[in-house]
Amino acid sequence: MEDLKKRAAKIIVILKKLFPKSKIALNYSNNWELLVAVILSAQCTDKKVNEVTARLFNKYRKLDDYVAAFISHKKIEEFEQDIRSTGFYRSKAKNILAAAKIVKNKYKGKLPRTMEEMLELPGVARKTANVVLGNAYGVVEGVAVDTHVIRLSQKLGLTKYKDPVKIEKDLMAILPKKEWFNFTYRLIDYGRKYCPAKQKDHSKCPLKKFYIN
Repeated sequence: MEDLKKRAAKIIVILKKLFPKSKIALNYSNNWELLVAVILSAQCTDKKVNEVTARLFNKYRKLDDYVAAFISHKKIEEFEQDIRSTGFYRSKAKNILAAAKIVKNKYKGKLPRTMEEMLELPGVARKTANVVLGNAYGVVEGVAVDTHVIRLSQKLGLTKYKDPVKIEKDLMAILPKKEWFNFTYRLIDYGRKYCPAKQKDHSKCPLKKFYIN
């Protein structure tokens, strides 16, 4: 464990130098829009999500607009088409609109502030909850594990697992808590700029000395 903590610390130093100001790439203007964007980002690129939400957030300006869409089959179908290009649009529409109703009725229009409450919302697992809580409220209860984090944390020898929940537990054990929030975004930026998934030649990757595969 101590060796892994030292390894992680060295990786963090390099990531901080490479990406001192990493942050979420999704566009939003309030906490509810943040949740919508994160749900839409599942199995979809941030670029595509931002293209879709540019129109979506102009059409659905308030939480009440989403709640209104929930009560009509016709409006649900319309909402599905509004987000269709993000993929899995039927389940995403169902989750977003159901979450809107819960946030409106149970939480008086404001997103909950705890992991336990966030996980009760449709379409929200730990990754989404971590992203939303951290960006909305500065509440850090874990490490957001997306596809970049899954791939690179294995490649860097920080975990042997492929399951996001197990990876998150490993990272929480070896990373200082103050680094949990930013580590995700620095690793995402690193993956995009230096080490994309399909890359074969890693000779120019700044963290290549830490790669185990």
